[in-house]
Amino acid sequence: SVPRCYLNKQLATVRVLKGEPAELSCTVSKDNVTGTWFKDGLKLTSMDGVIFEKKGLVHKLIINKADDIHAGKYRFEGGDVKTEASIFVEDPPQVDQVLLKNLTSVPTVAKAGEGVKLRIPFEGRGPIRAAWLKDRMELGDDTRVRVDKTDTCTTLSISSCDRRDCGDYKVRLKNDSGVLEINLKLMVIDKPQPPAGPIKIVERSADNITIQWKPPKDDGGKPVQRYLVERQQVGRNDWETLGETPRSCTSFTTSEVEEEMSYYFRVRAVNAEGASDALESEEVKAAGKASPGAPDPPEIISTSKDTITISWKAPCKSGASQIMGYIVQKRKKGTVTWLPVTNMPVKDKKLKVPGLKKGVQYEFRVAAVNAAGTGQPSDPSKPAFAQDPTKSPGQVQGLKVSSSDSTSVTLTWNKPEVQDGNDVKGYEVEMRPCNSLTWTKCFTLPAESTSCRVQGLQAREKLFLRVRALSDGGPGEPSELEACAGAAAPMVSPRLLIDETVKSFLVIKAGNPIRVKIPFEGSPEPLVTWLKDGLPIPSRAVVSTEDGSTQLLLRAAEFSDSGTYTVQLGDELGKRETFSFQVQIADIPQPPGAIRLEENVPNTVTVTWDSSASEQWDKNLYYTVLKRESQKGLWHVLGDLIYNNKFTFTRVVPGRDYYFRVVAKNDLGASDPSDTVQPWRIWKKKAEFRVKAQKYRGVNQNQPPRFLVPLRSHVVVTGSECHMSCAVGGHPPPKITWYKDSRDLSRDPSYFCTNDFGVCSLVVLGVTKQDEGEYMVEASNEVGRAYSKAFLAIKGNS
Repeated sequence: SVPRCYLNKQLATVRVLKGEPAELSCTVSKDNVTGTWFKDGLKLTSMDGVIFEKKGLVHKLIINKADDIHAGKYRFEGGDVKTEASIFVEDPPQVDQVLLKNLTSVPTVAKAGEGVKLRIPFEGRGPIRAAWLKDRMELGDDTRVRVDKTDTCTTLSISSCDRRDCGDYKVRLKNDSGVLEINLKLMVIDKPQPPAGPIKIVERSADNITIQWKPPKDDGGKPVQRYLVERQQVGRNDWETLGETPRSCTSFTTSEVEEEMSYYFRVRAVNAEGASDALESEEVKAAGKASPGAPDPPEIISTSKDTITISWKAPCKSGASQIMGYIVQKRKKGTVTWLPVTNMPVKDKKLKVPGLKKGVQYEFRVAAVNAAGTGQPSDPSKPAFAQDPTKSPGQVQGLKVSSSDSTSVTLTWNKPEVQDGNDVKGYEVEMRPCNSLTWTKCFTLPAESTSCRVQGLQAREKLFLRVRALSDGGPGEPSELEACAGAAAPMVSPRLLIDETVKSFLVIKAGNPIRVKIPFEGSPEPLVTWLKDGLPIPSRAVVSTEDGSTQLLLRAAEFSDSGTYTVQLGDELGKRETFSFQVQIADIPQPPGAIRLEENVPNTVTVTWDSSASEQWDKNLYYTVLKRESQKGLWHVLGDLIYNNKFTFTRVVPGRDYYFRVVAKNDLGASDPSDTVQPWRIWKKKAEFRVKAQKYRGVNQNQPPRFLVPLRSHVVVTGSECHMSCAVGGHPPPKITWYKDSRDLSRDPSYFCTNDFGVCSLVVLGVTKQDEGEYMVEASNEVGRAYSKAFLAIKGNS
């Protein structure tokens, strides 16, 4: 729709995009009124792109395509009507739509090591600020990355890209009319990283070796196609290629091995860009031939009148090769001779032995077989009769808890309804806690009657109980209580057991786990709730509560985990108890950005630098500035505990090279340094040749004093030196006087004052706590006076 403004209705502003139409209209009371339009106080009779129109009582000013010349204040006068409005022509940043679609729809792809240049031409009212961002951090110039901008385009150049440069980029164009953001994607392809190790030896024998590895963590931006496997015999220099595996297979078996010979193996991942560096194994020795060890004695599974079924487990020592089967032998109990059960080795570990005589006891043994031969036989199994099995009794009936107290539970039940002709010899009573699947016997001997008392329980202990009948045919099916049985316990109000091991303030390094364990008591067991800053804890947090304690665990701390944590206990009666503690997540700061050097005042150097990225989360971060006077000399501290990004060094000797370094620090330590690349030098002034000119009485050059560079506040450590400096101008040269807390320091020997051509310095030697306070420097001449103040704070040695 066309932006419109009805002047006599007090709608006094029209905002229109450049190139779009706009309209101003005014309604008068009489049809014969001839109206006049004004722009910025001047009468309009004609104007490019502007049409004046009158329809009845309505007078209109129509702009077909708004341009910068149409912006301004308009006024309409006619009859008894006199009103005005303003038109603002907005021209936000714009980029060609075809180019924008090409850049945003398809990622920019580059090969590792190649240069990348992304150029974005734009239009719009200047000045336009252009910024490039990656991972929400603005990019600046460094050794590889460069950002250029002209009035019509911005360019990001990467001289030699690598996989670290992959990601999402954003171009932000901004002027006083609006903001345009463009999202780009850069993909850098390279050969893959080596396969993830270590190389595992899955199988090793005298005949073959099987190795296994994991896919590389980074495939280089293109899928892995295959893996190359090579081998080197220990003592030789050459590697031989064994073969390849497809990308889906991360194991390889070679049969080209010699008995008891040692080898090295290595694996490379291959994609369309080439082969990765190799992942090498430790020394691998092929096994020698050896027969397997003896298995454990076989177990009797079942019996009948002419068969017995047995099973066994593989031996712990399989020898130098795979087990191919087992030799099974039998004998009658009391005899010496072992007879084979089958003519061929049995491959399975279970066998039904037929052809036995009813009522005779038999023993069995097995021996494993591999490529080296038959191993040692096992010990004999337990003797077993060849007879039909006796049926076990039925299930006990009516199991229930008849009574309980604080330390015991009494059970009662009835005999099984169906006994199948077998007399019940006793009853086996077992129990298990609610949080365990393991059953344990309550009594050493079976219970003889249909009731028993289970003692030695803890207050409010919950458990499951079961009972089964015993006969000559074995145990019957168990009967289990349908619900947990427990002994009553006295009520205990919920209480947190806070001692010196539970801290109220924790400082955790980012990436380390947060683990807080708090003991408590209460009966019945209270409800435990954890909160962070009054809200439910993050989903990453793991809370475990058992055995009278509750634990909070965050496996890898993040900066967002800082805050106040609260543990809350509550019971059925509404009683509550809480405990809160603070968690602060910190880390060693990241290094500062690029350093810049400027000579704002003669014979001084001002050091400025870009902030460390850690300033976003660390309120205690500060900077230390160091310098050295040769490329290999020792670094000396110039300033410490600096909480801004600027430091001025005043004792510069002309003709000498200086190197500067800035380090970010916090309570956990110091960052990597940021150093100047080129040395800083103030050249010595050459001898001046002066010509004495004739005296000339010109205009009065007198000027009152003024501070070109004011004093700044300092924070220094006890015992160090403090240098306070400023720069003063004026004519005649002003007289300089220093004050501390309104006291003149001119004759105080504890302070050293200098004035070098308007650069004024005050040096405090061996700072003590008494030197803390407000300092003022006064500059005065016959024309006037000027003052500058700063505060000196003293910090004790830590």
